[in-house]
Amino acid sequence: MRIIVAGAAGFIGSHLCERLVTDGHEVVGLDNLITGSVRNLEPLRPKPLFQFHNVDIVKGVSVDGPVDLVMNLASPASPKDYLNHRIATLEVGSIGSQNLLDLARLKQARYLLASTSECYGDPLEHPQPETYWGNVNPVGPRSCYDESKRFAEALAMAYHRSYGMPTRIARIFNTYGPRMQLDDGRVVPSLVSQALRGEPLTVFGDGSQTRSFCFVSDLVDGLIRLSTCQDPYPVNLGNPHEMTILQFAESVRRITGATAPIRFLELPEDDPKVRRPDISKARRLLDWDPKVDFEDGIRRTIAFFQDALETAVARP
Repeated sequence: MRIIVAGAAGFIGSHLCERLVTDGHEVVGLDNLITGSVRNLEPLRPKPLFQFHNVDIVKGVSVDGPVDLVMNLASPASPKDYLNHRIATLEVGSIGSQNLLDLARLKQARYLLASTSECYGDPLEHPQPETYWGNVNPVGPRSCYDESKRFAEALAMAYHRSYGMPTRIARIFNTYGPRMQLDDGRVVPSLVSQALRGEPLTVFGDGSQTRSFCFVSDLVDGLIRLSTCQDPYPVNLGNPHEMTILQFAESVRRITGATAPIRFLELPEDDPKVRRPDISKARRLLDWDPKVDFEDGIRRTIAFFQDALETAVARP
């Protein structure tokens, strides 16, 4: 197939492009590099099946030739990034998403939206099934991201209902792995980089809030399976194995051999207390289940961050 991937230079987007090219597809990657990095695409540079365009999808999208599938992963994703780019985050979820939907409609292509578990907000139902409508603060500090994704979902469904377009929606839960940015503010890079630097590990609140962590290769596999599915409604993709943030911090200390203490800080506003996907729908529709266990995945991620830190130190 010939596939458009928006957000190609991001953490998940770059892994998705690499997998699609490995599977023999032609991939056209789009990214304005507001949070993505061309370094993430280095393994793809010599591949004839991959081409990259520095494009802001908010300003419009034009791609020559046939297109079979449009995969929309374009958005700042970490709190640090979307809080620094509030307007851009809202624009890419609204105007940018509509431009990609129009492209898919023009090319008679399938469309997949990478949405988020943040659509559930600070959930009152646990674990979170796709039928749960969420508990989201529409004017809180995180609303630029949450409402951007909720609107993008509504827009995809409107195109499906109005034009019969084959649209798919993935609600992505916490994902981790190589190519995450050291300073993006999310829990995995924050705690791992602090441990490797010998700094105190920062835990917000008392650390009892929970998360589930899905390794990036498993998430990419789920996205590819979902792209061929017939269901237009949201599908959760994430690892249902849940742990507290304090348990995660202790695991990082153990694996890295860090001796620095854990430092507790005030919990940010609207930070979800629990987060675990109900993936029964993905299991049923996609025959999908995460394969990489946490111990293996976090060791691979720590090794990546160790290399990144050593490279940063070695630079003049």
